Amino acid sequence: MTDAKHSIVDAEQANEDQPVVSPGADVPGEGATPPAPGDGASGSADGEAGQIEGDLDELVKTAAERDEYLALAQRTQADFENYRKRVAREAAAAQARGVATLAKELLPALDNLDRALEAAAQDDPLLEGVRFVRSELSAALARVGIESFSPVGEPFDPALHEAMASTQQPAGGADSGTVVEVYQPGYRLGPTVIRPARVVVAA
Repeated sequence: MTDAKHSIVDAEQANEDQPVVSPGADVPGEGATPPAPGDGASGSADGEAGQIEGDLDELVKTAAERDEYLALAQRTQADFENYRKRVAREAAAAQARGVATLAKELLPALDNLDRALEAAAQDDPLLEGVRFVRSELSAALARVGIESFSPVGEPFDPALHEAMASTQQPAGGADSGTVVEVYQPGYRLGPTVIRPARVVVAA
C-alpha cells in the first residue's frame, strides 16, 4: 500500500515538471518553420543595387555638366578668335586708310619735283639734289606699299585711268581706246587706287 502511494506521488511530480502546451501550439523543436535562407542577402543586394543606380545617376549628371561647360568654353574661344580676327582686320584697314591719306598729301609735292626735274637745265647744280629728294620720297612711299603706275600702251580702264584728252592716231598707230600718253602717273596701295593716272586715249 505504501509503495502504491509513492508511485502516485512520483507520477504527479513528473507531470508538474512537464511544460504545459496549449492545443494547436507548436512544440519547440517540432514543426517550427525555419527562417527562409537568403532573406538577409536579398536585402543587402537590393541596397547595393540602389547605391549603384545612385552613383550612375550622379555620373550622368556630372558628364552632362562637363559637356555643358566644354561647349561654353568652345563657344567662348570661337567668339574670342572671331573678335581677334575682326580687330586685326579693322586695325589693318585703319592703317591702310592712314597711309592713303598721307600719300594723298605727299603726291602733289612729288609731282612738283617731277616738274622741276623736267624743267631744270642739265647743268643746274641743284638738279642732283632735287633728283635725290624725289628718289627718297618715292622710296618712302614704296616701303609702305604705295606704287606708281604709268599705263602707256594699255587699254583704257576708267577704274584706273582718268582720260584728259583723246587723239587721232595715224594708220598703223595704237588701237582705239589705248592709252598713248600719261600726263600724270597714278598711285595705288594694293588693290586700292589712291589716284588714277591722267592719260590721253587713242580715239
